[in-house]
Amino acid sequence: MQGDDPVRDPTPHKNRWDEQDMILIAYGDSIIRHANTDDAVAKPEEPPLHTLHRFVKNQCLPELNALHILPFYPYSSDEGFAVMNYVQVNEALGNWQHIRDISADVRLMADLVINHCSSRSVWFENFIQGKEPGKGYFKTASPSDDLIQVVRPRTSPLLQAVETKDGLQHVWCTFSHDQVDFDFANPDVLNEFVSIIRHYLDNGVRIFRLDAVAFLWKKLNTRCINLPETHEVIRLLRTLIEHVEPNVIIITETNIPNRENLSYFGNANEAHCIYNFSLPPLLLHTLLSGDSTALKHWMMSMPPAQHGTAYFNFIASHDGIGLRPVEGLLDQVQIAEMVSTTAKYGGKVSLRTAPDGTNTPYELNIALFDALQGTHQGPDKWGVERFLCAHAIMFALEGIPGLYIHSLLGTTNDYERFENSQHNRAINRHRWQESDLLAKLSNENAHHRTVFKAMKNLMAIRKAQSAFHPNATQYTLHISDGLFGFWRQSINRSQSMFCIYNITDESKTLTLADLNLIETESWKDLISGQVIEENTQNIVLLPYQAIWLSNK
Repeated sequence: MQGDDPVRDPTPHKNRWDEQDMILIAYGDSIIRHANTDDAVAKPEEPPLHTLHRFVKNQCLPELNALHILPFYPYSSDEGFAVMNYVQVNEALGNWQHIRDISADVRLMADLVINHCSSRSVWFENFIQGKEPGKGYFKTASPSDDLIQVVRPRTSPLLQAVETKDGLQHVWCTFSHDQVDFDFANPDVLNEFVSIIRHYLDNGVRIFRLDAVAFLWKKLNTRCINLPETHEVIRLLRTLIEHVEPNVIIITETNIPNRENLSYFGNANEAHCIYNFSLPPLLLHTLLSGDSTALKHWMMSMPPAQHGTAYFNFIASHDGIGLRPVEGLLDQVQIAEMVSTTAKYGGKVSLRTAPDGTNTPYELNIALFDALQGTHQGPDKWGVERFLCAHAIMFALEGIPGLYIHSLLGTTNDYERFENSQHNRAINRHRWQESDLLAKLSNENAHHRTVFKAMKNLMAIRKAQSAFHPNATQYTLHISDGLFGFWRQSINRSQSMFCIYNITDESKTLTLADLNLIETESWKDLISGQVIEENTQNIVLLPYQAIWLSNK
């Protein structure tokens, strides 16, 4: 890992971020330039990574300063998450020079798909043939083993029978049978990933997303999730990475119940950031129901992140909206309502096998713009306002915001992509033709332009507020029904910010006496520009209106 660089001691409890950090999430080919726009399957006119880079440079800077490119390696399935070769760039996207070029303009985030790789990888082919490297790289078990406790996010059989040079083996597949799990009890596997990490560092990656890392270590007669050895591997990788590049950020992707997710901070010595997986389903429930009770209770229970750690906030991604993270936060009736409304708005529902053998909803697959086109009662005229309200909440919360490109663009459900693949997640993985996208963004009547401009405005405001530092103080407010709010204060205590949201389809009145507005200071809503006069007692918020009330 060290290479030619001098070893440097990591700096504990150092924040590697501030209020200016926001991460755009996209596939390498989320935007494609075709010479013939009528032929969607034609070869792109230029490498899609170059197209994405140009769009980010021309349209997204300076509001966004980091880019998460979802797996850009050769793969066999799962749109990148069944990696065939970890140190190559998928030729259909571009090459390592394109990756380095992007890293020169934005902070680059990449996936370390660490739990499993493709069954078509050289490593797995070598496993079958009994050759190195690969011979002992994959976890095996016997069908007679007691595997009833194993926690999984899928309904397919856990073990896959494979004929190898050494006879019939049953390999462990947490996800699909094309995604075969590694055996990290073999130190050679760990050494391979240390080399891979070094390669990514050398090519400009500065934020690592540890994909599905909660499942990394397997041990019979356990749940095979969140095991102590998994946490130890994360601590080791962090130590090695920080010796080479002290400002790297590690984010663990652990789509699990909230309390378990929080454990990946360790004692500020594991993940720098954890995905705030409870936020998307809680916020969706809040805006579909007009009830913020569950969201408030969750926020009040969330410990503030120590310095040197932060929450990674998002409300949409290439995956669906996970339901496991709201176990214990929403009841079964509330979850069933979300499932029903998702289906009503054209979405899909993915299932997993529960320990008792039953299939249970695991994930809602739908474009967030479509999910928020109405409430549980049905579609209405407030879809854009509701969608922007959701993001105004996310942008203001303690933590670093991550914005899925299709939320930035107001993309709707891609039914054609779903029909062609028959994979539920494909519905929210649209690929834009560059010319079509730019036409939408310049069309005054297109909701895409409305959303894009409003999002950029919110992001520009956010970046200038010290109260929105990811580690700035946050308190949940107790205000009128139908309103949701919290207070942020900058680390140096110079800026206070009251973030108030109407989460209903009716106008609501905010009584300013409910807030602790210091009389000697002037207060202004940064979004509308409204100055609060001395004698103002109430503010009326329109349906889904957001206000960021600041003292400076």
